[in-house]
Amino acid sequence: MLEKSERPWGRYEVLQESSTHKVKCIWVLPGKRLSYQRHQKRAEHWFIVSGMALVTIEDEKSVLYPGDSIDIPEGIRHRIEALHQPVEFIEVQTGTYFGEDDIVRYEDDYNR
Repeated sequence: MLEKSERPWGRYEVLQESSTHKVKCIWVLPGKRLSYQRHQKRAEHWFIVSGMALVTIEDEKSVLYPGDSIDIPEGIRHRIEALHQPVEFIEVQTGTYFGEDDIVRYEDDYNR
């Protein structure tokens, strides 16, 4: 069975996992955001399914809408936030390691 996890900002489900990639569906609650973070061993590709997302990449902010996508290379600081409604997005991770302990947090609303 693939992983499902509740978080203070929403939840995610792992849709597929292998030694070369991991695919998640992530739901972010309105007004909530993930930590401002980076990963050493993986890159990510985000595809917005629904909602309006405020995305921060290396301190540059942009708004993404359903159908938009963005690439986040290894080592790049990033964050996503749901503005006025829930955001659902697909995250495709590629790299050499996909564990949750490959997260370096710079800011976190939940003191993790």
